[in-house]
Amino acid sequence: MLTVVGNLKGGTGKSTVAFNLAVWLAHDKAGVTAFDLDPQCTLLDVSEVREEDGFEPRFDVSSDVDQLKKLASDKKRKQPIIVDMSASNMEAMKTAISLADRVLIPVQPSQADIWSTQRFLKIVADSVDPKNKTEILGFINRADTHRGIRETDEAEQALQMLQGVEALGTRLYQRTAYRRSFSEGLGVFELDPMGKASKEMKKLATMLD
Repeated sequence: MLTVVGNLKGGTGKSTVAFNLAVWLAHDKAGVTAFDLDPQCTLLDVSEVREEDGFEPRFDVSSDVDQLKKLASDKKRKQPIIVDMSASNMEAMKTAISLADRVLIPVQPSQADIWSTQRFLKIVADSVDPKNKTEILGFINRADTHRGIRETDEAEQALQMLQGVEALGTRLYQRTAYRRSFSEGLGVFELDPMGKASKEMKKLATMLD
């Protein structure tokens, strides 16, 4: 399974989600290979922190698009692939989408992010390979933890109405645990297995298994 994590708008938490999913998969015996196609190289940076601090399991992170193409075309490959990408590198983004079995779209709860996601879905539709029968999945990320704020519910309703994407109906919330674990090179479920962020991420990862 080749999963691309992306959206057009910056700040949606793509790298945090990609990293946590990669760590989750790395704990499985098949392991995982990750690709960072974002010029900011955030996924590469956090993987280096993880390696320097000696956390296990380790996994490879590459920024080589040709290597991604090679692995994607390997019919005998059993190891899953996670790709973090950015609109800053549009050519690499379209290439990754064309190779994807699944495109996972984190959406922040705002009208601007819904508009951006709508535009991103048009790029996805133009880039996917029909032979792949690519899954296009979206979910609300960085949701407000205050239940009285309606913007998150409104954004999720809008996401459900967008054409070309399946809304997963699960949320990751705006929690300091994500920032803290990311800065330390750990998945949230490694840093605090019983925490709220851990439970949210485990739910998302399990839905994608």
